Amino acid sequence: MSGSDAALSKRSVLLTGVHLPDFLGPNEKLIRQLETEHPAVSFHLRDYLLTLEGSQEAVAAAERVLLELLEIARLRAQPGSRDVAHLSRLGAAAGEGRKLAEPILTVRGRAIRPQTAGQREYVRAIEEHAVTFGTGPAGTGKTYLAVALAVRALQRREVSKIVLTRPAVEAGERLGYLPGSLEEKIDPYLRPLFDALTTMLDAETVPRLLETGTVEVAPLAYMRGRTLNESFIILDEAQNTTPEQMKMFLTRLGFDSHMVITGDSSQVDLPSKRSGLAHAQQVLQGVEGIGFARLTSDDVVRNELVSRIVDAYGVGE
Repeated sequence: MSGSDAALSKRSVLLTGVHLPDFLGPNEKLIRQLETEHPAVSFHLRDYLLTLEGSQEAVAAAERVLLELLEIARLRAQPGSRDVAHLSRLGAAAGEGRKLAEPILTVRGRAIRPQTAGQREYVRAIEEHAVTFGTGPAGTGKTYLAVALAVRALQRREVSKIVLTRPAVEAGERLGYLPGSLEEKIDPYLRPLFDALTTMLDAETVPRLLETGTVEVAPLAYMRGRTLNESFIILDEAQNTTPEQMKMFLTRLGFDSHMVITGDSSQVDLPSKRSGLAHAQQVLQGVEGIGFARLTSDDVVRNELVSRIVDAYGVGE
């Protein structure tokens, strides 16, 4: 037996716990993508058993990717092409990085975790930077994952306060003409943030944290003139800030704080269409301590139809 033959490796992975046609895609598309990303490995499918052949190192890397793809499938249905490419890059380094399925929080027995490659990079960017911009279409988990990380930071006592804010900009309606008090008019704009929070904390805990000021849910205008120390601050719907508002918000950052700015640049409701989110991304590129994560339709974890709708509308920055 030659040295090259001795170095060959064969491993088999049982594709259980998934709906195989969905996992593989039309005409076994997933296997074709794996073959493209791992040209040194041969893939052979028989029933539910996928066998990988090639050099020991190449097979090990491909196997790690395949196992992570199975984790994705068990969580949310079918991995996207971006997952295959992204995980293949990460899987090239043996044992590098955490598993995609690592939970951020466990709430009432249910784990909250990044479910796509793009979401994993988004979470990592938040963990590694004081200020992170997360952009992408609806349904990609931008706000939900940021709130989960904020709750985790509070539980670990890494911060003493969570601040959730968004601009009160209307999509087709004028705030002043809506019925009710100012608080009642503002509430619909803050409700998505509040709803995300209540899925991660006990029902009796949220009012207590709001009452003590440990959690604050407020319009962006309320941030002016403040310095937020030891806080986890999330600005949602940031595409509806002006450049001046964005600068005001970013300069609220105090000591031992984290900021996450989320938005979708395709859904600007400002009359001028001059978005502070787009402006900040241009101005702050390359600034140390600031991270950027771009989510796409591959990261949508709502109904699969949402991904197709996003693609049909041609979402782009």
